[in-house]
Amino acid sequence: MSQPERGGPLLRVEGLAHAFNGVPAVQQVSFTVGAGQIHGLCGHNGAGKSTVVKMLSGQLAPDRGRIVIGGETVELRGRQAAQRAGVALVDQELSVVPALTVLDNMLLGDLGVPFVNRRRAAAARCRRILDDLGLERIDPDQPLSALGIGERQLVEIAKALGQNARLVILDEPTATFSDAESRHVFAAIRRVAATGCSVVFVSHRLAEVLDLCDVVTVLRDGRDVATGPAAGLTVDELITRMLGETSHRPSAARGPAQDPAHALRIENLRVPGRLGGFTLTAPAGRVHALAGQLGSGASDVLRALAGLHPGATGTAELRGRPVPLRDPVRAARGGVAFVSGDRKSEGLFLGKPSAWNLVATRLPALGRAGVLRPGHERRAARALAERSGLPGERLDDPVGTLSGGNQQKVFVGRCLENADVLALLLDEPTRGVDVGGRAAIHRLLRQAADSGLVVIFASTELEELLELGDVIVTMRDGRMVGRHEGDVDGALLMRDMTGGAEHA
Repeated sequence: MSQPERGGPLLRVEGLAHAFNGVPAVQQVSFTVGAGQIHGLCGHNGAGKSTVVKMLSGQLAPDRGRIVIGGETVELRGRQAAQRAGVALVDQELSVVPALTVLDNMLLGDLGVPFVNRRRAAAARCRRILDDLGLERIDPDQPLSALGIGERQLVEIAKALGQNARLVILDEPTATFSDAESRHVFAAIRRVAATGCSVVFVSHRLAEVLDLCDVVTVLRDGRDVATGPAAGLTVDELITRMLGETSHRPSAARGPAQDPAHALRIENLRVPGRLGGFTLTAPAGRVHALAGQLGSGASDVLRALAGLHPGATGTAELRGRPVPLRDPVRAARGGVAFVSGDRKSEGLFLGKPSAWNLVATRLPALGRAGVLRPGHERRAARALAERSGLPGERLDDPVGTLSGGNQQKVFVGRCLENADVLALLLDEPTRGVDVGGRAAIHRLLRQAADSGLVVIFASTELEELLELGDVIVTMRDGRMVGRHEGDVDGALLMRDMTGGAEHA
């Protein structure tokens, strides 16, 4: 493939648009990436970054607009088509296989690997690519499982280069990395760009974007609103471009705290490598929001309280009684209900009816001597469906056939009207939910708090944090960095979550 000269246009994105079920996710996005250029793509959650990445990597087809690579308009219908066009995606979710060797991982999925693989030649090529990235210390024949998470990400980048990529898209490549691991990845990215390969870099760590990138494009509400050199730009200026008119929640009378004895008290909660020294008192009657981007530790707080982090240490008390860490069954018996951010893998039985999913955690109470009483089960499911806003006619449908909003109503509804539940913990409570479903779920959470439950949710959505949280706790790099209530400025939250004030 021909490679434009460094600085010349390698990628042109012209008027891209895409909608999901009629709801626009990207409305009008255009930008140009030069050969050998590191181009940052920024925007708060929901701005359209992920949708643009999916269109550039062949996972989604644009409804309108075009993608031009190396002067040719391309239709990237699938990841293989994108690879043939010279596009490689390094996702935040690693696609490497720990049980295989470094070499085998680099060959995996490469369309250029011949049917009869000449392993000696492949190993020599792998060695050259690793050396070019400064990875002389990595042996192609060692199992990937012997490497740390940062080195595995570097192998993922090397794998992309091994596919003769002209454009490498890095989507949140350092979200869960330490500073040292991030530095290794940045050095590799700079080496990639020095060869003339273009890089699109997506990250919520804005200081990293400004440190690494040559040019930054900002997306807001599915549109590109600014493109310019990264040099001289501060994180606070970047946040202002991302938010537009500053999001702001005026001081208002929110849910009052109830009996202090009904609080959830967390002291020095730690998860090795993920969360350090988190302390919070969350009284019943108020909705507490944990605001943080991927890798901030917000989700880890909830998972640790639900007993899902085996290495968690510290103490937690709910209504004066200890909450067992490292044991999800005992945590649930202690009154903790957890709604995972991944409802399909960690919450719902997709092939089972919605009614069964609604009552799945209370089956012993609906039977006698270990035998379910169908009438009791049906009445309980109908009551929960009505409470959560799920259409009654969908009770017999497999929950996997419901919309994202109705699936989430089932997941949340399962925890309601249950005397055993004292604290409701939710990770990204409206992920993949439309506007109507979002409002309904927010009402459920507010009602749960008003009924005397402790309610804590983690979210990356600025609007959701401002709309629902009575108290907003900001987190970054596994630690609490701020606590806000009453009159809250969205730009201040973003600075807390991204480190803006430190790097302005």
